[in-house]
Amino acid sequence: MTRTTIPAGTALLVLLSAAAAFAGDLAMPGAEGRQQIQQGRIADGVASGRLTPGETIRLERQQAGIERTQRRMEADGRVTAGERARLHVRQDKASRDIYRAKHNGRTAR
Repeated sequence: MTRTTIPAGTALLVLLSAAAAFAGDLAMPGAEGRQQIQQGRIADGVASGRLTPGETIRLERQQAGIERTQRRMEADGRVTAGERARLHVRQDKASRDIYRAKHNGRTAR
């Protein structure tokens, strides 16, 4: 039985992204909690081998983009209903992408 390891860079990216999610402020607590849950789902996929390194990088970049968008929305001190709705749409898509990547039959092993 052969064993494939996850590249150190990918593992580091997952850990740093998770740490950044936990360190954020809670201006939009629902969105922030959802980001943490999605980071956990990605980390679970990496640990179980259900996410390939390429899938992991793509999903982490998507999560980083959502976090940047959220910070821009919060920069003026007020998040409008429209901004919140756009953020939820992006998070919904990211959630679907995580599910599809974890269940597409490709593995890191």
